[in-house]
Amino acid sequence: MDRNLKTKGELMLERAENNFWAYSKGEFSKEDLTLLDNVQFIYELSLAELELKALGIEFEVKNGLREFKILNKSEDINNLIIKKGSYFKSVNGSFTDYFYIIQKNQTRSVNQYLTHWIYPYKGKFHPQMIRALLNIIGLKEGDIVLDPFSGSGTAALEAQLLGINFIGFDISPLCVIQSKVKTESIYAFNEIKELRKEVLSKAFSKISLSNDEYYEFINSLTKNEKVKNFYILARLLAVSDKSRRNRNFVNSFVKNIDLMIASLKDYIDIKNQLQLNLGNCSIEIGDARQLPLPDNSIDGIVTSPPYSIALDYVQNDLHAFKNLGYDFIKMRDDFIGVRGTGKNKIELYNKDMQLSYAEMYRVLKPHRYAIIVIGNATYQGKEIKTVEFTIQKMEKLGFSLDKNISKIIFGLYNVMKKENILIFRKAK
Repeated sequence: MDRNLKTKGELMLERAENNFWAYSKGEFSKEDLTLLDNVQFIYELSLAELELKALGIEFEVKNGLREFKILNKSEDINNLIIKKGSYFKSVNGSFTDYFYIIQKNQTRSVNQYLTHWIYPYKGKFHPQMIRALLNIIGLKEGDIVLDPFSGSGTAALEAQLLGINFIGFDISPLCVIQSKVKTESIYAFNEIKELRKEVLSKAFSKISLSNDEYYEFINSLTKNEKVKNFYILARLLAVSDKSRRNRNFVNSFVKNIDLMIASLKDYIDIKNQLQLNLGNCSIEIGDARQLPLPDNSIDGIVTSPPYSIALDYVQNDLHAFKNLGYDFIKMRDDFIGVRGTGKNKIELYNKDMQLSYAEMYRVLKPHRYAIIVIGNATYQGKEIKTVEFTIQKMEKLGFSLDKNISKIIFGLYNVMKKENILIFRKAK
């Protein structure tokens, strides 16, 4: 596309995806607190301010909204922002942990650092936003956060980095594998690295020709599920590259394995460099309409329900489901929002979401927060008022709406122009 024909929003997004300027360690202000260079949008500034308030920091905004003066300055306050902050580059001349974390990136996208990039997933969370939201609702090391629609594992990885324990469920086995690889592979790094040469030297014919032979081959190499998942997802990533971009299968397989291993090393290096106390992650195939959790057992919820009205998750990843041997026709009866047609599709989606919201209320501890990121999609030429529906049903259950923050969506702009960050609190 001719750069002169691009919208302002598209140009801003393009700039935000360029890691060279976002990671700059060059000259920066010695003011108390400065924003990261990639903070571009109003909702990000709103979240940055809410994050500071949640951390108990009193401040004044300065210099065109890009710098903050801390009013209750102390060494403890500085250290708190350095360790937990999401939208901040430096505090009193010292870089934040998050600034160092985002530099560990094997891609050209500032949002795909560490293992976030592994496997393409439409409608995924913005990781920086999730880190901020975890802080905004007051979650601390050792607390448990739930994502009943865990998707590609963005919330899982960000919770892990902050030392928050994570429980996630997703109806999609592909999503579960993605999330597990992103958060668990670092614990099997040595074996994954040791098997690389054997996989690449002996598996080319199998990865090219037969799904079953390849998976049997991986099973013969190791009993470690973390290692198996890594090499399963590496194959699925090559399948995706071939299906979506017509890339050479074997070349993609080799390249992605090496990039995945490099990303795991990045994660281990930054964990050691910053002395991070990682949270525990439990991610399983499960149904948000019937959570296998006790009442009042969760400290916080951060989730984005499936945009199935706008995006057919089964069709989008059909090549991967076929490769894994799943009955994708049956899957359509299990996935929220995919089953049904016309008006019936919306009715089934709303019914399923009511059940999911009721489960969130049941498992969340009293007076704690549930964040739902959701938007109104366009279906058959009409806007579906999912945001208004969500607010109504959540309040009826006993939640109170604490904040409603609007943000623009770029990736699904043809069917969904914006989404809302809804922050609810359970009354009792």
